[in-house]
Amino acid sequence: MSAASAGESSIENPDERAIERLRALVRIPTVSRPTSGPGPRTDPEPFARFAAELERLYPRVHDQLEREHVGTHGLLYRWAGRGSGAASRPTVLMAHADVVPATDEGWRHPPFAAERTGSGDDETVWGRGTIDDKGALVAVLEAVDRLLAAGFTPEHDVLLSFGGDEEVAGDDARAAAALLAERGVRPALVVDEGGAIVRDAFPGVAEPFALIGLTEKGITTLRLRVEQQGGHASSPPPFAATERLARAILRLNAAPSRARLDPTIRRMIRTLGARARQPLRFVFTRVDAFAPLLVRLLLRRGAETTALLRTTRAVTELRAGHAANALPESAEATVNVRIAPWSSVAEAVDEVRRAIDDDLVHLEVLQPSEPSPVSPAEGEAWDDLVAAIRETHPGLLVSPYVMMQASDSRFFTGISDHVYRFAPFRLSADERACLHAKNERIRVRAFLEGVQTFEALLRRR
Repeated sequence: MSAASAGESSIENPDERAIERLRALVRIPTVSRPTSGPGPRTDPEPFARFAAELERLYPRVHDQLEREHVGTHGLLYRWAGRGSGAASRPTVLMAHADVVPATDEGWRHPPFAAERTGSGDDETVWGRGTIDDKGALVAVLEAVDRLLAAGFTPEHDVLLSFGGDEEVAGDDARAAAALLAERGVRPALVVDEGGAIVRDAFPGVAEPFALIGLTEKGITTLRLRVEQQGGHASSPPPFAATERLARAILRLNAAPSRARLDPTIRRMIRTLGARARQPLRFVFTRVDAFAPLLVRLLLRRGAETTALLRTTRAVTELRAGHAANALPESAEATVNVRIAPWSSVAEAVDEVRRAIDDDLVHLEVLQPSEPSPVSPAEGEAWDDLVAAIRETHPGLLVSPYVMMQASDSRFFTGISDHVYRFAPFRLSADERACLHAKNERIRVRAFLEGVQTFEALLRRR
């Protein structure tokens, strides 16, 4: 028996096999945890098991592609192209194997059980990582595996870069990008997670559309810390450490960063606005003339739209005290800052300092990362990606946008001018809301459409 047949599932239907492979990988709890601070650290065992399971599930890929380990848990595959100079301008498809923590509490189906429910368009696989980001990782491997089975060889090299710590630092992707830079590789196209196929996400536009991130926000973590004299809780001072920290947080919340329409957002508004109902179409297609009005309109649309227009700050952790009857000697807050493309880490930090306006609140900047350069929404790389999307979804409206999250692809902007953030899945508003939250899930049909889109893209490369 060949290595391929030994490792293959006995399931004959390739779509059914793909779904079962996804479920097998979602069941492995590859949870990333911070390397510092309180709480447990990342357990390396599930990541080793994940890599071994990839080899078992995809023997043909591992027989025909080169694989090397990069960073702590990262994997880098090379599919050699057939053309002259094929290695110099490859296509890079990215995903990450790690997920954020999850417990069973509040989930309709356990987060690492990979349960499958429903039928037809409602058939769904539930579990942490189904969307973020094992769904894309498996869809990429399925596309490569199917093309290998069909005897296809790409014109240029194809690299698969799978990180294992995107949720905490992205050091695996940083190492992969550095390794490629050392080898003189400049990818012609990089595709990572980001936008998706959505609907009801833009005012006045009823039809579905695909959003491709041309850039992504910068990210940094701020630690706010107040240190004061402790003591017995029976005789509290008028302004303890916790009160001072609370005031700083309220001041920060009351002074949001300025909102504006950058060139990428203006292009998105024109593109989507051309399909909006009147009178919105008239306004959206004249975005430059109506920019102040549009800023006010979009700021009322909710958190997801507001985040497109400004640097955002979210207080994500609070720490103080060690006993119920003792005044804390220190109080800390962690602030997650997502920096708009027109801003910078320095400007974002300065805005926080001025908003808090208290020298007794110490501010520490951790893991600063600037906003990414803007990739072009034209040219061969962009056209190939759009054509692949429309091969699976004929006539679909496609628009650029600014990705609000941080992805591993930010480390590849130093070696490629064509870095795009797009996961080829149809996602409802409810499904998007489950990222990093309870009940993460992906519809089976949407997942299989993603496989088809990656296949279509690779045929063009």
